[in-house]
Amino acid sequence: MEILHKILYSDLGSSFNNVSLLIFRILLGFELFRVHGLKKFRLENGKKEVIPNPLGLPTKLNALVASFADLIVPFLIILGLGTRLVVLPTIGVTAIGYFVVHRNDSLEVRDVPYMYTLSLLLILALGAGTYSLDYYLLNTL
Repeated sequence: MEILHKILYSDLGSSFNNVSLLIFRILLGFELFRVHGLKKFRLENGKKEVIPNPLGLPTKLNALVASFADLIVPFLIILGLGTRLVVLPTIGVTAIGYFVVHRNDSLEVRDVPYMYTLSLLLILALGAGTYSLDYYLLNTL
């Protein structure tokens, strides 16, 4: 139970800081889902999105990880549920996008995975704050 508390507990010390983190989580989660998650459902030029597989994972596993990172994780970030744990696969996906998939692209293209990775690392470091299901569940268990 002690380790669970260390993983889930997060209090940034003031209501302003915690509300700011809540707004940041909502905006980041919404944008991640809207821009990257919805691509999994859209057809462009009559074709589904091609999910890069730079690590050579089995195709279904690669698609599962990418879909989880872009479809499920954003909602868990918004809710603040298991926040520090659930951002890990999305950090992996965005960091691989930056360092591997887009390594030879211009800075303008590389900027998107870079900013997502930094934003998710911030959430990993800070946790979800007091306005989250993590905080609620810890204080009611």
